[in-house]
Amino acid sequence: MKTRVLVIDDSALMRKLLSEVINGANDLEVVGAARDAASAREMIKVLNPDVLTLDVQMPGMDGLEFLEKLMRLRPMPVVMVSAFTQAGSETTLKALELGAVDFIAKPRAESAQRLEEYGQELADKIRAARVARLRFRRASAGSAPVTTAAPGVSAPARPSLPDGPALPRALPGAAGRVIFLGASTGGTEAIKEFLMGMPADCPPILIVQHMPENFTASFAARLNSLCRPTVLEARGGEKVAPGTVYIAPGHSHMLVKKGPAGLVTELSSAAPVNRHRPSVDVLFDAAAAQMGGQAVGVLLTGMGKDGAQGLLRMRQAGARTFAQDEASCVVYGMPREAFLVGAVDEVVSLEQMAGRVLALFGKTVA
Repeated sequence: MKTRVLVIDDSALMRKLLSEVINGANDLEVVGAARDAASAREMIKVLNPDVLTLDVQMPGMDGLEFLEKLMRLRPMPVVMVSAFTQAGSETTLKALELGAVDFIAKPRAESAQRLEEYGQELADKIRAARVARLRFRRASAGSAPVTTAAPGVSAPARPSLPDGPALPRALPGAAGRVIFLGASTGGTEAIKEFLMGMPADCPPILIVQHMPENFTASFAARLNSLCRPTVLEARGGEKVAPGTVYIAPGHSHMLVKKGPAGLVTELSSAAPVNRHRPSVDVLFDAAAAQMGGQAVGVLLTGMGKDGAQGLLRMRQAGARTFAQDEASCVVYGMPREAFLVGAVDEVVSLEQMAGRVLALFGKTVA
């Protein structure tokens, strides 16, 4: 059965283009296209779509207000469609906080090949949204986020993990260790929750979140305003220091290398890996090669396989490795693949991840 999609955008041209792109996938079908929130409400009642694509900025009731009401009254999978602007990226991050599963930038007038690639990316995000666990806030103020499976969809099962010995309180030589983290769909909120548990003097943390160019700077700035450690978008050449979190920019792979003054960041414009640049595998491979047993690997929610083989190479090099558990993932893809290839020392819920990782350093959550 095809996934039924409702497109919501105030631009007739964009509605037409998105509909053509989505209908180009054999397993997806656009069942309606709404120009504003009012018409979208009526179409949702009549058409009962599986997934919405929602314009971030619309006249009248904008995308954020509509999304907030939707997640409070009738939670359903939403993929935001955002402009390549500073305002667009900031609004998109707020939308993800409100419960949108993922986002994609609006298509631009480029080559036919680029439009085809865009169509594949959008189709993948819609498929992931269809099976995602939705994270939204209860109607009452101040209540904790709630996680639920998408209506009528069961996430793929995870093989049972045998009980193992408890991790030691702290590893020998913990002072020189560095945390390497990767995430994709659902990762912006998962990373925020992980970092909110980190003290100001936390170990250095390097992060790859699958995110387009022009969005990672806003993401880093938003995290920096919320978290105790300093969070910045990596520019390459920074000395990796405690109390600092480095976010890979959306246009480059991020690696690390050892220099005279210690470990430093490095950016690369090499070809995408696993269809991604930045790629989690690239970061994890660099961690395995440069840090060996001094690295700690963490793989959070996300669709696809990026990071699984890299995490395995980290573990083979002596690193401690963690993966988010199925129940707390928005999309249990990347962590599942890592578990299946034997890359994971411990499967941990998102709520407990910061504490379990900090225990290796003899620290507790902030």
